[in-house]
Amino acid sequence: MVTTVQIQDETLQLLKKIKDETHSSSYDEAIKKVVAMRVQESFAGYLKKYATKDPYKGVRDKNDRF
Repeated sequence: MVTTVQIQDETLQLLKKIKDETHSSSYDEAIKKVVAMRVQESFAGYLKKYATKDPYKGVRDKNDRF
């Protein structure tokens, strides 16, 4: 499905720059690459804090165990 989107001239210039920098063949591909990079960064930062810590540390101490 092809859709027409209205954008301002400044936004078009930014999109052209992103298309060139990402070596994309179309504006659609450039947008997908930018969105994919954003998603990867946000999840990587979120999950990293859990990967390096013990999530159960300090939850129970030795006296609570049977």
